[in-house]
Amino acid sequence: MTDTPTRRLRSSLERVKKLPAWSALVAGTLVGGLLGGAYGMLTPPVYAATSYVVAVPTEKATPEAARGFAQAYGRVATQLAVLGDAQVWAGVPVRTLRDSVRTATSPDAPMVSVTATSSRPELAVDMANAVSRALTRHAEDTRGSTQVRLVQFSRAVKPGEPASASSVVTVLVGAGAGGLLGGLALLARPRRAGREDDPVPAASVPGPATAAAVQR
Repeated sequence: MTDTPTRRLRSSLERVKKLPAWSALVAGTLVGGLLGGAYGMLTPPVYAATSYVVAVPTEKATPEAARGFAQAYGRVATQLAVLGDAQVWAGVPVRTLRDSVRTATSPDAPMVSVTATSSRPELAVDMANAVSRALTRHAEDTRGSTQVRLVQFSRAVKPGEPASASSVVTVLVGAGAGGLLGGLALLARPRRAGREDDPVPAASVPGPATAAAVQR
């Protein structure tokens, strides 16, 4: 009989069924590790640069007001009014700034952090400093009404290493995820009802009733 693709597929499935149960766990770990390593090697590294500005109250304002305006400036730092000026100094479109720049504030300090990410460390530095500069100018234009001004506390510097995960980390994460999926597949695998070579238990035949049992 010729070896058709259907027969080869059935033969392969039969060989898979004969594999030990723990093979799904090992296979999932290996495949996940390989995929994680490939992702780490093919994905370009991402660099992050952060600059800081601090809100300073004037003589007519209080430190509490400075902290409140710092929260407000942290929210408007990624708006078009600020990014429109920052794009000139950063040399990138507004969309790139909107996608690459994030801000963070603290409830305990009147400070705003501006973080920019890019595959080029120099560009990350330029974007972070450009947004901080545009934000301080925006705050200076409204100082007459807010009585709070923004001062650059720290400029962004060139990062020495990428902020994205390394290939080793992606391998470990992929192996862990693959092992987890393999374990779930192992738990969901139906159990075998019994092997063909297992002995069949003999049927029990009740013994003859005694005369005493019949008289009862």
